[in-house]
Amino acid sequence: MKKNESSMTSLISAFGRAYHSQYDTPKIFDDFIVKDLISQKEFADIQENMIKGIPFFNDSIAKKFRDDPDEILKWITQVQLSPTPLARAAYCENVVRHEIVLGVQQYVILGAGLDTFCFRHPELNESIDIFEVDYPATQDFKKIRLENANYPIPDTLHFVPMDFTRPFAIQDLIGKGFMPNKKTFLSLLGVSYYLTKEEHANLINEWFAKLPSGSSIVFDYADDNLFEEKGLSNRVQNMVQMASASGEPMKSCFTYEEMEKMLENSGLLIYEHLSPVAIQNKFFGGRTDYLSAFETIHYIHAVKK
Repeated sequence: MKKNESSMTSLISAFGRAYHSQYDTPKIFDDFIVKDLISQKEFADIQENMIKGIPFFNDSIAKKFRDDPDEILKWITQVQLSPTPLARAAYCENVVRHEIVLGVQQYVILGAGLDTFCFRHPELNESIDIFEVDYPATQDFKKIRLENANYPIPDTLHFVPMDFTRPFAIQDLIGKGFMPNKKTFLSLLGVSYYLTKEEHANLINEWFAKLPSGSSIVFDYADDNLFEEKGLSNRVQNMVQMASASGEPMKSCFTYEEMEKMLENSGLLIYEHLSPVAIQNKFFGGRTDYLSAFETIHYIHAVKK
């Protein structure tokens, strides 16, 4: 990834979390730290570009709210941008906190971006080591933002540079203090879509070949309707088109049976699976705004036997 591409991807994701924390009620996932990692100019620029882009997302909404830019921004953010990142983060962090109680000592965040877990939960810094794995440019960008916002990096937070499309090397983590014999929890959020099925299977297999029984992973994936489903206000189709236009096309989708077999081949069992309907009921039920579970997107918690 080029540095500017890395920065923009991280910033847009961070923008969605910051917007939700500041303006939406009730909260699905409250990342109250991330706003400090975005400058006021960046927030305003992203906001302006999204408002100007409303005709691409929904021409009728553009006309209906042409004199109400705040409502346009709310619509784009709540319908298109935020549902999946918010709900998957809430689900993953619920699981990781439970796993820490059950003895997990290491948390590996694959594709961490501008994740703020350790800064929102400083009480856990003594009980768990966190390894953020991402592209080098993304990590350099994040370190600068943390320094600018006066967030010192704790000794238990480790940055491990990695290209997800290349073979994984355990030595990269061991050199940062990772212990393969310790029970470990991994998150892989917003990454599976951009890998081929073979790359995804290899990534899971290479990680869990080194980890002890009881280690587990949470990840999201798209089902086999990804390239056919239009979604609410065409948002699934928009997502696929935007990914392709950005130069990072979505490459894979799975049936549940394919996912179950892939995990079983790596020695993992599905402990919990959330379908779009289950995600809607768990995280979006009773809301009166635009937020709702994204079509075709599923969450899985899988555990090594």
